[in-house]
Amino acid sequence: VFEHAAVNFSHTRGDHMPATATQRRPELAGRSYEAVSVSQIVHPRNPYVPTAHANFRFFLAADDSAAHEDIWWFGGGFDLTPYYGFAEDAIDWHRAARDACAPFGDDLYPEFKQACDEYFYLKHRREPRGIGGIFFDDFDRGGFDSALAFVRSVSRAYLDAYLPIVRRRRETAYGEREREFQLYRRGRYVEFN
Repeated sequence: VFEHAAVNFSHTRGDHMPATATQRRPELAGRSYEAVSVSQIVHPRNPYVPTAHANFRFFLAADDSAAHEDIWWFGGGFDLTPYYGFAEDAIDWHRAARDACAPFGDDLYPEFKQACDEYFYLKHRREPRGIGGIFFDDFDRGGFDSALAFVRSVSRAYLDAYLPIVRRRRETAYGEREREFQLYRRGRYVEFN
């Protein structure tokens, strides 16, 4: 079913934030940090099964002097890149994203959907990479326990949304023409990265 798939995990630590990381957030200068991330990408063999991507990360900037509180946040999301679009798949995908966000506030899904649409847009081609999903960063709303529960909800929704699409489309017959189009469009995916 899957031609290429990868799950990447990283856990990094440092004694002080690099200057490039503190340009946007100068209050982090001089702090030690720790970052944990997991990302996943699936490129299917069948052109009627879309490519799917998800990543989730946690960042902690510690105040080793204990003069200030540690600063932390989550980031991540998931998105879908069909080669051949089906309305049913798009509706189910976005419904799962919306439902994962709903317990944490009605405003989250529209905000994070828009962020995804903007982030995964190929500006030089004036086209989206796919049909989107949700994307968030600097997320610390509601405190740690609530923010972690939100990330868990979204990460679980990713599989709940993707696997039914895979099951629906994996046996769809295709030929060389569809395969060539898939590889052409996959080039756009690589181009974005």
